[in-house]
Amino acid sequence: MSCTDKELEIHKRHQEICDDIHAMYLQKNAAYGDSFHQLYADLGIISAVTQITHKYNRLKTLAKDKNQDIATNDESITDTLLDLANYCIMTAMEIERENNKK
Repeated sequence: MSCTDKELEIHKRHQEICDDIHAMYLQKNAAYGDSFHQLYADLGIISAVTQITHKYNRLKTLAKDKNQDIATNDESITDTLLDLANYCIMTAMEIERENNKK
């Protein structure tokens, strides 16, 4: 199955975004240590759901008022989406870690 140039371009962009998410993960892990894992180890999946919910609520707020992120000079909708993706990936990793212990 061959891909068109447009499909290859889309696939390449997806990989770039995944690479950006990984870079963000490394940067934040260096800044905050392994705090996500530690909190998950202490409180379980509810800690991850809480953090994901906070990001989701931030996303909803930004989506309702697109000028808010400009006014607050805070993270953009895209930043929030990428951060949310990282939280979901880290949660999947924690679940995997739990399952491997069993």
